[in-house]
Amino acid sequence: MNARRLLAPTLRSATAATLAAGGSIHAQLYLDGYRFIPVIGPLFLLQASASFALAALLLVGMPSPLLRTAAAGVALGALGGFTASRTVGVFGFTERGLQPEPQAVLSLLAETGTLLLLAIWQVTMPRRPRVARPPVRTPDWATTRTPPD
Repeated sequence: MNARRLLAPTLRSATAATLAAGGSIHAQLYLDGYRFIPVIGPLFLLQASASFALAALLLVGMPSPLLRTAAAGVALGALGGFTASRTVGVFGFTERGLQPEPQAVLSLLAETGTLLLLAIWQVTMPRRPRVARPPVRTPDWATTRTPPD
């Protein structure tokens, strides 16, 4: 069997798994108390929901470039929020180090894994060639000075 035939479903499934893992971590943190933090709680719920939805869509079939871009955006958003919460803060909310433990490390691994898998997917999967269409023939009457009767 052709290795490329196995690569697409493997990358699709692995990417869906890492997205779902990140979503699961955000959902757990939301339920464990983040839901009471203004603005941050709903953002954690949004992150979890988007991750689960994109993971499900990835598993349904061969995703479009738009779907892969959305998956990358969700992962980058989680990593950006993680970084911001440990540096400048997010809506007045700050955390230190790799707390909460072990969710912070697991989330970093899941989101980074998603981005890595999407990058591998982008580089290794061939683009579908465009089907060449025959040129459109111009009607004879279009090249004359007077239209047909």
